[in-house]
Amino acid sequence: MTDKTDESSAAHENPTGAEPSAGAPQVPAPVRRTGAAAAALGLVVRRLRQPLPGAQPRLRFEMPPEYSHQDNKAAGVSGEVEPQFGDPGPRMSPQHPLYMGFMGTVGVGLALLVYWIGSNTTQLLLWIVAALFISLGLEPVVGWLESRKIPRPAGILVSVTVLVSAVVGFFATLIPTIVEQVTEIVQQAPVWVRDFIDSDFFRSLDDQFGVRDRITEELDKFVNDPAAVGGIFGGVVTFGSTVANGLFGTLIVLVLSLYFLAALPAMKKWGYRLAPRSRRDRVEALSEEITRSVGNYVIGQACVALLNATFAFIVMSIVGVPFALLLAFVVALLAFIPLVGGLIAGVLVVLIALTEGWQTATIYAICYFAYLQFEAYFISPRIMQKAVAVPGAVAVISVIAGGSVLGVLGALIAIPTAAAVLLLIREIYIVRQDKH
Repeated sequence: MTDKTDESSAAHENPTGAEPSAGAPQVPAPVRRTGAAAAALGLVVRRLRQPLPGAQPRLRFEMPPEYSHQDNKAAGVSGEVEPQFGDPGPRMSPQHPLYMGFMGTVGVGLALLVYWIGSNTTQLLLWIVAALFISLGLEPVVGWLESRKIPRPAGILVSVTVLVSAVVGFFATLIPTIVEQVTEIVQQAPVWVRDFIDSDFFRSLDDQFGVRDRITEELDKFVNDPAAVGGIFGGVVTFGSTVANGLFGTLIVLVLSLYFLAALPAMKKWGYRLAPRSRRDRVEALSEEITRSVGNYVIGQACVALLNATFAFIVMSIVGVPFALLLAFVVALLAFIPLVGGLIAGVLVVLIALTEGWQTATIYAICYFAYLQFEAYFISPRIMQKAVAVPGAVAVISVIAGGSVLGVLGALIAIPTAAAVLLLIREIYIVRQDKH
């Protein structure tokens, strides 16, 4: 019986019935089964990677090839590359009346079209500008990760994840605090009203002017007025739509930033190809310098704002300013605005600290404004030394002008824009003027 069992086991392990060779190593059965499973899994993966029958490759918008004179000489072609669809006809003379009238009409029409599109898509243009600003700011981080052998998609994912986490952390801190304070106000409001009515000051006013009867009369009119009730409902709806639009805009900006970061090299390449080939190298050098300056400015200003908010949070926690974490987020946002953001943040926190006493507000004001001086002379110059260099008067004027035109976003992008304009003036206009 034992011999038959051994024979059946051997037949199961060697289903082919072939005799194993004397010199071949004996592979254990579990190892053979594992190898067979791995081979089957590999076959399934290869089958899944093969295209479906009749499927076509996905179309991609590719960059047209760039030909040069060396390529033409190597191909045995003199001059430019022959067009694929025949030779173009002779160009019409720019002095021809028909040409001048048609092109003038087309120019006016295009200008009106651009104005109409810009006036009707202002919000979308602001979202695009904000997304470009964010993508240019995150590009140095992505480039640094790429230099550390991290693939660009992974670097983009890490950068955007950090940005989204910061935004979510801000709202996660802001919303519970607002709900808590509103609930406290609603609970304490009846007590405040009752104490005010029972005070001697209100009683004297009521005896002289009949304030109680007047308030009751006005409340009755307000409750019985449908327009007033409709105004309250309309205000609630307007506030809700504003919050929804803000959340939707934030989502759109984040998605556009992700797409811009992924396509930024291709966008630059396309932009450089729009310039004439004789000036393409200079256009590329100027554009790279501008984008590098913008990226370094955003990263540097973010570091300055983070240090500012950290110091403010430590001081607020020590001296006992209420809502220290929420105010630290506010300080970080305001400190991101150059020149005036830190000052506004300091004044705002000092006013809130006055609710705890003038001693708390004084200590915080001394510490924070002393830090602003230290930041202006020691921290900011070292962090921003690789960013933009803009004269102080130009920086102040550009921040005020940007804030007047585009609000907070305009104040944020004002200094990089001023730096780009100064660079173009120095490298193009002044160089051209020096040659005359």
